[in-house]
Amino acid sequence: MFFKQKSNIIFRNYESFGYVTDNRNFGYKRTDDNKNNIGDKILSESGAVFFSALGRKPQTLDDLAKKINKQFTDVDIEIIKNDARDFYFMLEQDGFIVSGETIQECEKRDTKFSYKILEPEIIKKDYSPTIMHPEKSSQEFLEEYFKDKPQLTNLHIEITSKCNERCVHCYIPHENKVSDIEADLFYDVLEQCKNMRLLHLTLSGGEPMLHKSFCDFLRKCKEYDFSVNVLSNLTLLNDEIIKEMRTNPLLGVQVSLYSMDSNIHDEITQMKGSFKKTKNAILKLIENDIPLQISCPIMKQNKNCYDDVKNWAKKHKIHVGDDYVIIARYNHTTQNLSNRLSINEIREVINDIVVIDTSYMEQMEREAEKKKNITSNDFVCSVCHSSICIADNGNVYPCAGWQDYNIGNVKETSLEDIWNNSERIQYLRGLRRKDFPKCIQCPDKDFCTMCMVRNANEDPLGDPLAVNEYFCDIAKLNRKMMLEWKEMGN
Repeated sequence: MFFKQKSNIIFRNYESFGYVTDNRNFGYKRTDDNKNNIGDKILSESGAVFFSALGRKPQTLDDLAKKINKQFTDVDIEIIKNDARDFYFMLEQDGFIVSGETIQECEKRDTKFSYKILEPEIIKKDYSPTIMHPEKSSQEFLEEYFKDKPQLTNLHIEITSKCNERCVHCYIPHENKVSDIEADLFYDVLEQCKNMRLLHLTLSGGEPMLHKSFCDFLRKCKEYDFSVNVLSNLTLLNDEIIKEMRTNPLLGVQVSLYSMDSNIHDEITQMKGSFKKTKNAILKLIENDIPLQISCPIMKQNKNCYDDVKNWAKKHKIHVGDDYVIIARYNHTTQNLSNRLSINEIREVINDIVVIDTSYMEQMEREAEKKKNITSNDFVCSVCHSSICIADNGNVYPCAGWQDYNIGNVKETSLEDIWNNSERIQYLRGLRRKDFPKCIQCPDKDFCTMCMVRNANEDPLGDPLAVNEYFCDIAKLNRKMMLEWKEMGN
């Protein structure tokens, strides 16, 4: 019997326990994929040893038992083999590994993401857990183990600030798009991420495919088993990049497509011919079964035709994220906000969405109900609690859009040291919702998503505590439209 980890699984060994998860938080799903996510699981110390013996390639139970026996030399290898068999079959039932009588059968059961075929069913076998950690949710266990010490799980790296497009709404001033990250610095950061047991990387720019080492960077990310998200306009996609992307099941791509009218798309990117290149590249990724998601920010230029993008994507089983939130540039210049929708235009957009998507208001109502449980002592957002951003010059920021708030530089200080000890990080971590008294008392707070970078970028002094009235008006609009919807009897 052969066993292997599934290709969409991420495993991290913390010595005293193990953590295994699928790519559910980071990978992209097809629009017709109704399969439940596998989830995650905490493994006991011995369970982590057993799981560590597995790899991406099928191995026999005998070979796995020999590897495990090196850690448990005083245990009879037949006992190890029997425990391993039960343990692996249990994890196969949970969806984390696959087995087979032959190497070929084992590989065949590890079905990869595809736009063409149905998702595989999780194989069910009747085995009882023997080496798992006692029942407790993974999140509860991790919070208890780390005693509220923030763990870096998501890192955004801008591998270049250069871009071949000039998108009118971009939060990065174009005059600052001038340089690439040094390859040695990137590899050093990855090594540090590996040691910090990071799970997910986002590679972006500028346009990341402008970096001459882009494919080499992808290979190294795969070597370290990082889940990788690439943010790209795809205009530079080529066969070499596609070939490399196909080899990494933990990889996904996010691309902006603004309209199915080439003139409108090209007007927004300010690059003639960009629509044709991006659309063809999307179809190429679909053809090669590379998971992707389309982002379609709604602004003045495409507010009457963004839905065409959603309809086109639906035919190809691709999710589309549409949002009317445009933030000011990080140097506090606001010319790009001339493309942002007015409150009346947002009302029109929401009305149009509700006609097509009957669940939109129901979802808004559910989100508002969740926010009723938020207290004044809760964190404002995840930045500096689980995520952070590194720019091409080594500067570290709370998030990609917030680049006038420098919290360190990885050329001078280790990422772990910055993460744990930066005074500016500690300041942000110390902020709570009660530090925004106007928001806490606001009757529309359940319909608002608080965001410090939106405040900071639009404030002339870069103050994250300076509440942005535009987003207050959006929250007020959402609440008003929700009340109108309920009065109409849904």
